Amino acid sequence: MIDASAELHATAVCDEGCAIGAHTKVWHFVHVSAGASVGSRCVLGQGVYVAPGARVGDGVRLQNHVSVYAGVTLEDGVFCGPSVVFTNVTQPRAHVSRKHAFEATLVCRGATIGANATILSGLTIGRFAFVAAGAVVTREVAAFSLVRGVPARHVGWVCACGEPLPAGPAPECSSCGQRYAEEAGALVEVA
Repeated sequence: MIDASAELHATAVCDEGCAIGAHTKVWHFVHVSAGASVGSRCVLGQGVYVAPGARVGDGVRLQNHVSVYAGVTLEDGVFCGPSVVFTNVTQPRAHVSRKHAFEATLVCRGATIGANATILSGLTIGRFAFVAAGAVVTREVAAFSLVRGVPARHVGWVCACGEPLPAGPAPECSSCGQRYAEEAGALVEVA
């Protein structure tokens, strides 16, 4: 079902059986497949593709030419820069059907994935993690982790507001004042 308040460009193709939430904007040459779900207040940029079975939460922004394939779930508030690539099969072959082998990929709430990054299948990108432009993610990314490179490696921490955090066991964001603590190689918010 497509909510009546959704804004669909005339060139967008939204198949019968897809779901698009309230106040979502769907731009030029987007294709939302039957069985795909897109939440409320999302923006789907030019040339975005959302496959059957893909799930896009509320407030998600998909910049131009992002493809979200079956098995991929983007939680609320996720940002994907232009031409982000998701995969859903580890060993694809043109002559072998692997539809039974799609691997679940989860991008948790508030995470950012930079332009031209590639996310291999079957991984989780943690809450408010930041994947730098051009990175190739080959393993799990912890919440609040900043990763970059090929393959992507942890290089620091970022605040939920997006600002890099200073090094140390108890970083505090210089922009919003949120405090964190590092515990067992992970970052947690301190009230």
